Amino acid sequence: MGGAQPGGMEEPATGRIVVVDDDASIRDAVRDYLSRHGYRVRCADGGGALDRTLAAESADLVILDLMMPGEDGLSICRRLRPHGPAVLMLSAMGETTDRIVGLELGADDYLPKPFEPRELLARVRAVLRRAAEAGPAGGPVLLFAGWRMDLAARTLHSPEGRAIPLAGREWALLRSFVENPGRLLTRHQLLDLAGGPDTDSFDRAVDLQVSRLRRRLGESGGGALIETVRGEGYRFTAPVRRG
Repeated sequence: MGGAQPGGMEEPATGRIVVVDDDASIRDAVRDYLSRHGYRVRCADGGGALDRTLAAESADLVILDLMMPGEDGLSICRRLRPHGPAVLMLSAMGETTDRIVGLELGADDYLPKPFEPRELLARVRAVLRRAAEAGPAGGPVLLFAGWRMDLAARTLHSPEGRAIPLAGREWALLRSFVENPGRLLTRHQLLDLAGGPDTDSFDRAVDLQVSRLRRRLGESGGGALIETVRGEGYRFTAPVRRG
């Protein structure tokens, strides 16, 4: 992580962040950089320290290193999701499979090491913005095929009334579909709508997330709501109305 400074106008920064990394130099650099941009940043050197930090005060975002001695980032991510803070995972360049697994477990985004400070700041802003949009001020209730998606409460209920828990990226992906019914969405469009960097490795991650979301919906008979358009992308097939 270098010392480049972003130029131009800065958007106001709000949010409580915990940086979890066993490398003290990275923890300190990330803390100092994000603190200069207005965020409240605390640090932890592993899962136990993170638990103690969150017990003292909740957080809006955890920046989580993937490879750590003891409990690794994947295990910590699994514990935090789906009801904990948003997760931005850090990983080495060669760990593509683990990055995808991290997204499967509910991480909201990932950033490969080494990274530029400006990209880290952009990812942090994007994840916190999506979390805020999905929170209490998120919007109306959307109804489709007997399902109820409450954007304000961030809840999804099946036609039988069963609550369906979704991780952060699953929620963002479903919301992207439901807010664009009948529209063909390419993988790149889904990345733009649901959040995430536009890289080749994320094409496969989108497919995995769609597959996972289908399984979630399929448990209550909704697996066919998302149609695959071969070679092009995906389409949400059910009409949607606002409740």
